[in-house]
Amino acid sequence: MTNYVTAQPPKWAENTVLVWSVFGALAVVSLGLLFWERRLAAGAPDGGVRPVPLGRIAVGGHSMNPPAVSAPVRGREAELERISTLVRGGGGGMVVVCGAGGLGKTTLAAEAAARARAGGQAVVWIRWRDDPEQLGQDLAQAAHILGLPESRLEEARTGRVALVDAVWEHLAAVTGWLVVVDNVDAPARVGPGSGQPAAYRGWLRPHGGGVLLVTSRDTSRQTWGPEADLVHLQPLADDAGAAVLLDAAPHAGTEAEAEALAARLGGLPLGLNAAGTYLSVPTSRHRTFAAYQHALEAEFADLLGAEHPAAPTDPAVARRVVRHTWDLSLDQLGQDGYTLARPVLQLLALLEPAPVPRTLVTPELVTDATGLPATAATVDAALAGLHQYGLLHTPEPDGTRAISPAVSRLQLHPLVREVTAHALTRPEPTTTWLTALDEHLARAVEATTDMPGRTGWPLARLLAPHLPAHLDRSAQQDSTDTLANLAHVLHAAGAASEEHLLRRRVLAERERVLGPDHPQTLHSRFTLAAALRGLGEHRQAADLLREVLADHERVRGPDHPNTLATRNNLANALSELGESRQAADLLREVLADRERVLGPDHPNTLSSRNNLAAALHGLGEHRQAADLLREVLADHERVLGPDHPNTLATRNNLAATLGRLGEHQQAADLAREALTDLERLVGPDHPDILASRHNLAAALHGLGEHRQAADLLREVLADYERVLGPDHPNTLATRNNLANAQARLARAGRQRRWWQLPRPRRET
Repeated sequence: MTNYVTAQPPKWAENTVLVWSVFGALAVVSLGLLFWERRLAAGAPDGGVRPVPLGRIAVGGHSMNPPAVSAPVRGREAELERISTLVRGGGGGMVVVCGAGGLGKTTLAAEAAARARAGGQAVVWIRWRDDPEQLGQDLAQAAHILGLPESRLEEARTGRVALVDAVWEHLAAVTGWLVVVDNVDAPARVGPGSGQPAAYRGWLRPHGGGVLLVTSRDTSRQTWGPEADLVHLQPLADDAGAAVLLDAAPHAGTEAEAEALAARLGGLPLGLNAAGTYLSVPTSRHRTFAAYQHALEAEFADLLGAEHPAAPTDPAVARRVVRHTWDLSLDQLGQDGYTLARPVLQLLALLEPAPVPRTLVTPELVTDATGLPATAATVDAALAGLHQYGLLHTPEPDGTRAISPAVSRLQLHPLVREVTAHALTRPEPTTTWLTALDEHLARAVEATTDMPGRTGWPLARLLAPHLPAHLDRSAQQDSTDTLANLAHVLHAAGAASEEHLLRRRVLAERERVLGPDHPQTLHSRFTLAAALRGLGEHRQAADLLREVLADHERVRGPDHPNTLATRNNLANALSELGESRQAADLLREVLADRERVLGPDHPNTLSSRNNLAAALHGLGEHRQAADLLREVLADHERVLGPDHPNTLATRNNLAATLGRLGEHQQAADLAREALTDLERLVGPDHPDILASRHNLAAALHGLGEHRQAADLLREVLADYERVLGPDHPNTLATRNNLANAQARLARAGRQRRWWQLPRPRRET
């Protein structure tokens, strides 16, 4: 080293060997340090970790405060209480608020954050930016806010510890916090590394001393793992949706009008907020809930499908625009390899807003409609992806348990369906796609009508709502005949509303193509009347049958079997209207004519005898009705067999009549027998089953088992309301009988005759 005072080199510097030895040693040490540093940075399998650039930690490049909630959060009290309970409990954990775009996940999280902060919790808000490194920086900053020491961060900077472990070791030791990570719509990219969060080795873990709340469109348990608490959001109930609208536009109409608009928008908070914002602007063309709902029919694309200039390029804006919000999920699915997700969603959007049988969505349909190659595996993957992101639901049967669980159902949210349908290019691909749909619907209907017994009933119910539009597009006689056959299947299944839907369309088409007096047209009017009776619309059925009877007598003569069948059914309708004397007189005439024309053992003749007994029952002539029913039951068992529907109906009718005669034990035994056979043959929710259970309740009441009778009636009432609707005559009568049964229980010992229904089953 040079001596700067004397400017003379030290004596040892003159020794060349010594100098070069020192320089060599320094070089070796430097190279060793360099290689050691690289080994640490490489994160080698022996436990080394990569140093982390943490310049932004504790500097705060953006706000980590939760967004303000500008309006009351409606209809989410159960979800908010569930989160608050976890936050207050102090045990920590991870909550994933998940569901399709537009359900208000961020709003719910912001309200939960506000409540946690008001309760004294430390709250940190992180917005996922599709950048794992940024998420790491944000979580490290959150941990630093919660007390993670600078020394620990320095260890992560130098690679002595993995940052993710340093962060979660600290978060596990600290309590009293809520960290929200919002909009994690690509969980597989969260990191560090690859894979789903379910492994709990990445940035999102359930092992903290506080609560980690994540919002995501991904609803899969496989993504989030067994320890995450999944809060799967659903659309708002109508009253909650109405409250959202009234909060935004309090002068736009009544609560009932707001509920009607909320129902039209499917309870989707995004759509409700869009409507409320529109209605709150003084310059808007439509200023009331009713006007807005009416305008949706003609201006849907302008009101809810409107473009926003920044939506295609800014995901934050797209989330707030109804038309674009689901595109974010579809784009993500496309990036993840679900190439058929978007076209399958568009294909489903062309069907009616009702559940679709899974068996309809085949690779052949997808290829025929879209022109894209499809296999069973790729279609399965597309449907699974749509379900995972909340765009597609697989609802449980709603309205009848007679739909087998083996028949899978697919359903879009009505607003998702409508927006997607409006986004399709006109006239293509719609024309090609609809043609393919019509062809595959026709094949599905033919296959369903060919199924033996009750095996086709579940599919028939699911297909029915989608067929009137198909009939409008196809307008072919062979298609009409196929739908008529399907309506016959629905009649056997007791699916009156679905049957009525098809009967009306088939009749309209046959009147247009064949004319009003064609035998097939007359038959369609006859079967439509039967469907009306199934719905409890007995006055409409009677009026229509009078017209059909006059036409049959004019065209085919008074003794034609179809004329006799029409007179039989008119008598049934009159009996159900309470005009029992007129019905009994008409049925005696029909019975005599059928015995003369068809013979005493013809099934139609036996039906007339059963129906006459029902009319006598209505007249209070119970002994005569019971004697006749015993004869008919024996003949039915001999001619049709013990398991024929008409045999079971007669047995059920006999049970009801015996109850009227006070033979309650025999009535109960016979009702139980009929009920067991019906459950075996037609399933649990067939109208005949409900009538049989009602008869059993009547018999139990007669035996003095009032509590058991009331409990059974309560179950039957719930099933009637679900299967036939709240206003069906059988539902109303059951509700009345239940009220009387409960009153009887309250007045034990007081005799009272109160039973009204069920009326005996009348055969067509």
